[in-house]
Amino acid sequence: MNRRTFLRRVGLGILGLAAVARGRAGNAEAQTTRPNVILILTDDQGYGDFSCHGNPVLRTANMDRLHEESIRLTDFHVAPMCTPTRGQLLTGLDALRNRARHVCGGLTMLRTDVPTMGNLFAAGGYRTGLFGKWHLGDSFPYLPQNRGFQEVVHHKSWGIGSAADIWGNDYFDDTYSHNGKLEKYEGYCTDVWFREATTWMKACAVRGEPFFCYLPTNAPHGPAFVAPKYAEPYQKPGVPANFFGMIANLDENLGKFLAMLDETGLAENTILVFMTDNGGTAGVKTFNAGMRDGKTSLYDGGHRVPCFIRWPGGRLRRPGDIDELTTCQDLLPTLIDLCGLRAPSGARFDGTSLAGLLRGSQASLRDRMIVVQYHLEIPKWNATVMWKKWRLVKGRELYDIATDPGQKTDVADRHPDIVQAMRDHYEQWWAQVEPIAKEPSRVHIGSEQENPVRLTCADWYMVYADNFGHLQQKINSYWNLLVERDGEYEFALTRWPLEANAALDAPATHPTGTGKALPIAKARLKIGVFDRSKPVAPGDKAVVFTVPLKAGPAQLQTWFYDASGTELCGAFYATARRT
Repeated sequence: MNRRTFLRRVGLGILGLAAVARGRAGNAEAQTTRPNVILILTDDQGYGDFSCHGNPVLRTANMDRLHEESIRLTDFHVAPMCTPTRGQLLTGLDALRNRARHVCGGLTMLRTDVPTMGNLFAAGGYRTGLFGKWHLGDSFPYLPQNRGFQEVVHHKSWGIGSAADIWGNDYFDDTYSHNGKLEKYEGYCTDVWFREATTWMKACAVRGEPFFCYLPTNAPHGPAFVAPKYAEPYQKPGVPANFFGMIANLDENLGKFLAMLDETGLAENTILVFMTDNGGTAGVKTFNAGMRDGKTSLYDGGHRVPCFIRWPGGRLRRPGDIDELTTCQDLLPTLIDLCGLRAPSGARFDGTSLAGLLRGSQASLRDRMIVVQYHLEIPKWNATVMWKKWRLVKGRELYDIATDPGQKTDVADRHPDIVQAMRDHYEQWWAQVEPIAKEPSRVHIGSEQENPVRLTCADWYMVYADNFGHLQQKINSYWNLLVERDGEYEFALTRWPLEANAALDAPATHPTGTGKALPIAKARLKIGVFDRSKPVAPGDKAVVFTVPLKAGPAQLQTWFYDASGTELCGAFYATARRT
């Protein structure tokens, strides 16, 4: 029996935990001066998907309770999609500066030369854990355990059911990566994340160790799989019942989580941050809090989200609203200040500390402008610039959110001076970030830390290919690689992941559908000067190429053809092994 299972089965005495949390056994100073930190990030839950924000259908009693007990940042912004938000949150840097600017296309990998929130908490003597969704790189050196997190249970890519995830996962009793090793976990995904986080935090508390727990759930992101009992109350015409059911399950887990913090005495000295990762999705048609558009949009509905911050023993200002313009890039410098961490020498952030606002010692932030930009293609001006209540969209549309929160009236012609000032800011910002953003991140192969490496179409450069449906399309691109060591490398090309155990020319069954058969008769691989083809026999599951490579950057591309030589697609999966 492993240690995690043992702790779960025997439980931890509540009275003993409360005593530890209050600082018994010589740890009083650490417990009272070094707060624990919990950061909960839900996926695709919009600002309107809360009953405390006015949703007329959805009931979120525990989220509402946290809302009432917290300081609320009511003009708080993220990126309009999940990866760039996560990168910005964990580094304090804009997406184009940290390079994790999109959900696939080889654009999810954080620069390795910037520290993450996990790195800074670990360096500050905290235990660090992540439970749920990472989406900032699926192989070394981009994995969470390479970026400062010491205890990790997570799935790959954007979510359960993605092309890069373990084939067959369906939200129930799935296989996840635990500190780099695949393990089977019983239960619904959201239940697993909260359960594993709870077990780990209790163990930290027993040892008297302050902890930073990052709990980014994949729910309520689609596919909308949830037990029927959660969706049943919302089975009404025009209502996204399963989506709301996923939020109901989240709310239930949050309620249990809050109760655990209260019962163990951990709540008092724990900073709890609750937020979501982008604008609304399935719930937008039901209620969108008066905002324009949802996820992926440059209007406020795409990037304005809730942020609740609670620290009962932290001498913060009373719970209530703060309407200053804030962003997820602000949270890392804020937590550095609140927890007494040290930023590395020379570290810079695009965000600013909100500690003074939260403590009530500061009435407002310095005057500043914030840029929202992300996506596969990053043409100049495909962005929103925010300044106080002004929004400059795509460099030409101007909206005053104070009088027009739905962004219905473009007032650019009435305020040319405002438009010019915001355009000037963007010009300066763009000149800084464009060279950084256009330098690709690379998948490492041949390292001692990870060999072999599974390559997936999620990291094909500048192509959107990370859903099951993409595996049915004629689509292709290349991988940007970094060959870490000279040597002979084997590349096993497949159409399906190895665990699907399916032939190249056969269909394969996935929780979201059955893939079609393709008449694959030939495979081709090109990397550097190596460019060769091999025949594919009916029923073959993989085609293997052996290539001598020198250390350094490289581009790898593959092709599958039919018997007449017509291209069908690229190899959606490949295993790269230094022999």
